[in-house]
Amino acid sequence: MSVSLYYCAHRTTPLTEGESASVSGVVAAHTASFPYDDEESLYLYGRRTAGPQEILAGSTKMPLDPGRLMPVIAHVLDCITELRQAVPEAEWRVHMDDLDVPWDEAEGYALPGMRDADLIAELAAVHGGELAAG
Repeated sequence: MSVSLYYCAHRTTPLTEGESASVSGVVAAHTASFPYDDEESLYLYGRRTAGPQEILAGSTKMPLDPGRLMPVIAHVLDCITELRQAVPEAEWRVHMDDLDVPWDEAEGYALPGMRDADLIAELAAVHGGELAAG
């Protein structure tokens, strides 16, 4: 069973040319620095007909490898944080299936433990142990 991170921004005015350029720059920078070639990164949908107020929307399927989960979550949430800062006055919703990801003015979008090196190492070891046992 897979888990995905979903993100969307709504506002009454469309993206300006400058905002569109900023969005493209953020996406390009984060795509270039994404740590795994074989995992899904930030993915913005093309213009959809979900409503005139939806200005950005996308999703990212989370890796099944527990050792990659936290780095992917951190990378994608950092990108969404930058997107939110590039598109002011929009109402954002970021959630992982049924779990809303909170916005923090100082930190941006984050989940507890997503930068915890010990937790990341432990998750990687569990997965490695499962592979060795299997």
